[in-house]
Amino acid sequence: MAPNLTTASALFLTEAEGSVVYQSKSQKPTSVARSRSAPHKEHDEAEQPTKQYKWDIRWRNVIAFLYLHIFTLYGIYLTFTAAKYQTVIWAYAVLSAAAVGVTAGAHRLWCHRSYKAKWPLRLLLCIFQTAAFQNHIYEWVRDHRAHHKFTDTDADPHNSTRGFFFCHIGWLMVRKHPDVKIRGKSIDMSDLDADPIVVWQRRTYLITMPLLCFVLPAWVPVHFWNEDPWVSWYVAAIMRYTLLLNGTWLVNSAAHMWGNKPFDTSISAVENFSVAAIGYGEGWHNYHHVFPWDYKAAELGTYRANLTTGFIDFFSRIGWAYDLKTVSLEMIRRRAARTGDGSRHGDAPVEELHETDNGIWGWGDRDMPEEDIKEVRIYNKCD
Repeated sequence: MAPNLTTASALFLTEAEGSVVYQSKSQKPTSVARSRSAPHKEHDEAEQPTKQYKWDIRWRNVIAFLYLHIFTLYGIYLTFTAAKYQTVIWAYAVLSAAAVGVTAGAHRLWCHRSYKAKWPLRLLLCIFQTAAFQNHIYEWVRDHRAHHKFTDTDADPHNSTRGFFFCHIGWLMVRKHPDVKIRGKSIDMSDLDADPIVVWQRRTYLITMPLLCFVLPAWVPVHFWNEDPWVSWYVAAIMRYTLLLNGTWLVNSAAHMWGNKPFDTSISAVENFSVAAIGYGEGWHNYHHVFPWDYKAAELGTYRANLTTGFIDFFSRIGWAYDLKTVSLEMIRRRAARTGDGSRHGDAPVEELHETDNGIWGWGDRDMPEEDIKEVRIYNKCD
């Protein structure tokens, strides 16, 4: 199966048919809005991007993903033929907790700084995110901020212009493009360096991750309701983990390809209800790329296909989450009328305003326009 994977990777990861050399497109503007705006400071400070590179397959990851996906199919079979119902419920509970650790924690809290959290919630989200095993928080945030800052260029870790396979899983099967490392160094990560919980997770990750992602989920069914260890491993550990991975990856792939663009037609991110439902609210991606500092990651006022927002709102009510940042309806309407496809707020008057640059990773990005900062609404202020 490995040779077939290599062939598939060559088809999806290169521009030139039959070649393993990928020509850089990093200097190409990622959107109409960005091409009209002033150059980013991050772009200025970064070294010039490389003109070409030879991609290098990470065979260890290829083998690991083959194992995970083959035995996830086996785990699905066991779910319907051998697993106890308690094991299935447990697997879904762990999957949900880990998913929230990614969506409410690594994504909306630490990466985009769209709200603040007191230490008990940060610790809980850190534990959940560790169980997700999608790299530790610091690396996850660095890559995702680079994705927003340099969307659809070679500095984007999962550049969607390189095809569905690459931005879904292929980017984890090859060494990163040099531009990811070069321009990634310009991303401000000082806020994570100052968070003791993030620092602790990073230092202990090689111990805590296997325990929380694989050992504990597989041990609980065996210990508490006498599940077969074989069944527990492939249902509660392997299948559960792999399904979560693919749910997260769909945000990088499907949510950049199939859907409408109510807020900006010049970017690849789209609104995709199916991905939102699967990804706990992360599929409203066109909105999210335009307003990455909104803690809802969507315009929606309800929790329909956005369970992560409900999670954050619950902890806001008990005081653990605060300074929830969102966007005013007026600002949304103006942006949709100016750059959207007309599917939302088509009746809003088009106004000549500043051009918001889509290359913003979230609240605290030094390139965020002053006009946007003034218009952000903050709920449950605590400071």
